[in-house]
Amino acid sequence: MCRSLAIKNNVFSVSWPYRTMLFNSYSFIFFYLPFVFSGFFLLGKKSSKYAAAWLTMASMFFYGWWNVRCLFLLLFSITVNFQFGKWLVAKELQNKKKGILVASITANLVVLSIFKYANFFIEASNTLGTNFSYLNIILPLGISFFTFTQIAYLVDVSKGISYETNFVHYMLFVTWFPHLIAGPVLHHQQMMPQFAKKSTYVPNTTAIAIGLTYFTLGLFKKVVIADQFALYANPVFDAVAAGSSPMFFEAWIGAITFTLQLYFDFSGYSDMAIGLSKLFNIDLPLNFNSPYKAASIIEFWRRWHMTLSQFLRDYLYIPLGGNKKGTIRRYINLLLTMLLGGLWHGAGLKFLLWGGLHGVYLMINHIWRFLRGSPEKSKNIYTQGISIVLTFIVVVIAWVPFRSSSFTSSLNMLYGMFGLNGVSLPPYLSGIISNVPYLTNSFVFTGLTSGTIVHGFDAISWILIGMLMIWFLPNTQQLFCLYPPFVKQDNATMLLWEAKRYQAIVLGCMLTYVILNLTKESAFLYFQF
Repeated sequence: MCRSLAIKNNVFSVSWPYRTMLFNSYSFIFFYLPFVFSGFFLLGKKSSKYAAAWLTMASMFFYGWWNVRCLFLLLFSITVNFQFGKWLVAKELQNKKKGILVASITANLVVLSIFKYANFFIEASNTLGTNFSYLNIILPLGISFFTFTQIAYLVDVSKGISYETNFVHYMLFVTWFPHLIAGPVLHHQQMMPQFAKKSTYVPNTTAIAIGLTYFTLGLFKKVVIADQFALYANPVFDAVAAGSSPMFFEAWIGAITFTLQLYFDFSGYSDMAIGLSKLFNIDLPLNFNSPYKAASIIEFWRRWHMTLSQFLRDYLYIPLGGNKKGTIRRYINLLLTMLLGGLWHGAGLKFLLWGGLHGVYLMINHIWRFLRGSPEKSKNIYTQGISIVLTFIVVVIAWVPFRSSSFTSSLNMLYGMFGLNGVSLPPYLSGIISNVPYLTNSFVFTGLTSGTIVHGFDAISWILIGMLMIWFLPNTQQLFCLYPPFVKQDNATMLLWEAKRYQAIVLGCMLTYVILNLTKESAFLYFQF
């Protein structure tokens, strides 16, 4: 799918006019996946080269299904970057390697900027007095992910860490369909050695069982949980975009339900991507590890979009100087990294605000650590709980500009969350409040959420369910802690995945329920980046 970008009333609008093949669609589950899976292992019996070529063509088809015009740009990007990689290792060009690397990264960023930021720059210029016309640009889906993946590859080639001589394998590395649209950001050395193993091309029943479980859990998170929270978040943000001013409770309900929607949406996608790769005996790096259990913003960014965080650290924060050029420079580097990370997510002041908020959060977090003089792990259970709740609250606040339609809408939502637009309460409380001096004129008694946008008590019930799930249930990595990919878990869980009949029955029921509810396809939230 591609997106056409336009500007109306100083707000970027995005249209999605093309057909889709989402992981949570009948076409993908019943046609594409079984066909690609069967073809891969049938060809793998004859030749691993044929099987790898099959996956490459299947991944290209997956991307081209959205729009063939976008596929041409992807092929062009792959071809040019593959050539840059060859120049970086050419013996006769070693004295020019630094210049080649700078040129290759610049070329990638220029292409990304043209497609993703041209109209943003034009708008910024026009506010200063110019009169440039906006471009009718088609924004390729996942351009940020395949651009960052290839930049990481070129840097690794320049360091002698990786190099790919086979063009088909390089295409497979970039276009591998489970990660192509919404990550994770991959490194060549993480992926291609796995495709070099003969065992990869032989069906593995354990890997298939794990893959199907991951995929089912991720599909359930997306369709049953994330899309449910969207029913409460979308009306609030849509009303604000249309000019409404949310009151205190409805603003917080909208912000928190979006926070939970994004959590289960991205967690679901990450699980599905891991599960799909596991079906083919390939382990993707983890990209999501219960970030709302984080007790600090520093820890949050070690758990949220983990591969992107690592990319920003390794290829932006450290090259800027990291923490090796003094305290003040360290904080400036943190802020710059998060501002650019915000712009990576989208062109607009609202993304700069989101990145800037997290940059400030990280600065405060590092200052607090310095003043406190001891790591967070020394906290007792009570201060740990307070830290988790406080971190969650500031993350909720930062998600507001991320979700809002514009910078102005972001401010309007934030005003509501801080009570500056007033407070609405259920009518039965009017008699009580009216007897309290100075409070009578501060509240509107028309329902918990003004009675026009969302059903407040239904939303609150789902919020409580969501909070219990994210804070007290084990995450997917804990369920599969005996199998890669995994991360070290501080707390073990009694709920471990095993190839047992009763677990298969439970998962079968979950999958059946999800399939029956795939009546309306909804794109993953990170598809837009």
